[in-house]
Amino acid sequence: MNRPDSALTCAPAAAGPMLRHRTRQVVVRWGERVVRVGGNAPVMVQSMTNTDTADAIATAIQVKELAQSGSEVVRITVNSPEAAAEVEAIRNQLDRMGIDVPLVGDFHYNGHKLLADFPGCAHSLSAYRINPGNVGRGAKRDDNFARMIEIACRLAKPVRIGVNWGSLDQELLARMMDENARRPQPWDAAAVLREALVRSAIESAQRAEALGLPGDAIVLSAKVSGVQDLIAVYRELARRCDYPLHLGLTEAGMGSKGIVASTAALAVLLQEGIGDTIRVSLTPAPGEPRTKEVQVAQEILQALGLRAFAPQVIACPGCGRTTSTFFQELAQRIQTYLREQMPVWRTQYPGVESMHVAVMGCVVNGPGESKHAHIGISLPGSGEEPVAPVFVDGQRTVTLKGGRIAEEFQAIVEDYVRRRYGRQHA
Repeated sequence: MNRPDSALTCAPAAAGPMLRHRTRQVVVRWGERVVRVGGNAPVMVQSMTNTDTADAIATAIQVKELAQSGSEVVRITVNSPEAAAEVEAIRNQLDRMGIDVPLVGDFHYNGHKLLADFPGCAHSLSAYRINPGNVGRGAKRDDNFARMIEIACRLAKPVRIGVNWGSLDQELLARMMDENARRPQPWDAAAVLREALVRSAIESAQRAEALGLPGDAIVLSAKVSGVQDLIAVYRELARRCDYPLHLGLTEAGMGSKGIVASTAALAVLLQEGIGDTIRVSLTPAPGEPRTKEVQVAQEILQALGLRAFAPQVIACPGCGRTTSTFFQELAQRIQTYLREQMPVWRTQYPGVESMHVAVMGCVVNGPGESKHAHIGISLPGSGEEPVAPVFVDGQRTVTLKGGRIAEEFQAIVEDYVRRRYGRQHA
């Protein structure tokens, strides 16, 4: 039986992410620094410190590291009077270091008291994160929530209302379980939990607006640790509201598990146009820098074509044709070099973050991939002539050989960056 040639009858596949979910835009400020969340603003990367906030110096140092690695907003824990008392000192220390990244205070249980008792803390933060499941019970919950919103209104501070399935409002969940039991066809428990997260977030935002907080000063999040649950919850949030949405898989885990799970969840939502700010909540290995989570978040956005943060190194995985480890060592060297240069290059060479560099290991795909990159090198594989052609903007320009290929190629990359991205040649 003849089969129709689908390649001739179907339209070309669409490239790139879908259109962004339309949301309001929230502005987060510190001094002259302005960060926009939602609307037509780029998807923003944020992170959170894991220092004791009462240790002002250690916290300021980590905030600086996170900001310099690319975190556009940094959240800090404000969990005690000692921590709240140091927030102003942390902000002042950052200002002295020239770090203008906005700080978000993360409040649970006692935020209403800390914001009222420590006005320096309330003023020094650029925004507040409030978990409606952790502000109290019954009438106290409503009063405590209102006190925090009133302070945010008076000081013109945006608020992220962040619900979490590990600390969901138990009274709301109990009511919804009772409602579900009376349904002719009850939902399963997981579906009720997901609906409770969505309702808690949206109803808390609506209450904040009723208390006077502008709708364009509210960001929502609903964190879970399961990939499919996160996708389902955020699809529903996007369908039912137009508040900007902060994405993140909570308790994602360590190492490759945390990276893969976060990428799997965030990539689906971002590709559907859902999400205005993201965090990758990795558990760092002992001695591992906190900045790893910022790098992973940036790489997710860059892989999807939503943002560009640093030049990308394209490298082959290696096979039986590439028994030498030289191409791997060169790829690692160039990738590390490019990322380390970005704090300086970002201001000196605008646009360099979109550059692609290819480091290939043999003749099969080496020349072709190198031609597609802005600059590329095709190293010799097993049995090939010991020379390495270099391609710049698709043209073969020079052939390297001998013991200084790595140094010579890095110098070619440096020269290319100066010539192509230098302001005087823009």
